[in-house]
Amino acid sequence: MAATTASTALTMKLLVESSPLRRRVVFAEAGKDTVDFLFSLLATPAGTAAVKLLGKESFVGCTANLYGSAKKLDDAYVHPNAANKDAILCATVPYSPAATAPNSCLLYRLVEPPALPPDPILKRIFNWGRSYWNSSCRRYVTEVSGTRCASCGTSMTSDTNNVGSPAPVPPKKGFVQGRTVTYTVTDDLVITPMSSLSSIALLNACAVRDLGSLQERTVQIGYKEGLEILKASQQSKTVLTDVFLSGK
Repeated sequence: MAATTASTALTMKLLVESSPLRRRVVFAEAGKDTVDFLFSLLATPAGTAAVKLLGKESFVGCTANLYGSAKKLDDAYVHPNAANKDAILCATVPYSPAATAPNSCLLYRLVEPPALPPDPILKRIFNWGRSYWNSSCRRYVTEVSGTRCASCGTSMTSDTNNVGSPAPVPPKKGFVQGRTVTYTVTDDLVITPMSSLSSIALLNACAVRDLGSLQERTVQIGYKEGLEILKASQQSKTVLTDVFLSGK
């Protein structure tokens, strides 16, 4: 896998617990593009197929948690262009705006997207420009000024407003809904739609006693971090802590 010099970074907001006893990521807040990337890890050889063949209990890391999160995700949060959950559970993840090529893992596409093609140059179109002698004149235009109208013989020298077709807007893709939806990502990569109640429940589940020890930290996920998350997801139950806090 070739290294890249430029990356399209995704972002994630970490809630970090820093206390004399430990320093860890309690959970993270992530948007659509980041969650699409995390789910895209299921498209790797050690992703969905391995979970289905070997079972969740066979995994040391968090790949099974990603698979379980996708399976449990309510259909209301699945992007309509993903068709259904099979788009991820069968390892055919559509690409998100952060990626550029369909049907491959987003990790390999955390690179600078290709430049958009330039707008097409509209040709100049000429007609007679005055009131027509007869209704058939309006049917004739030319790209060469001075060409005579095939109906009345008058030179066509008047510029027309050549309106080009609007460029098609590519549809938003990916696996999950975006826009107003934010997602919670735990240290062991359990992904759920975010809410105030779910955040409080996570704080309790993680046995956070001192709220004053919590700090917010925004991090970027580029190609390097993407590789680290992929590696940690197969080896560790504390992926976010290992990638973003270890040795930092």
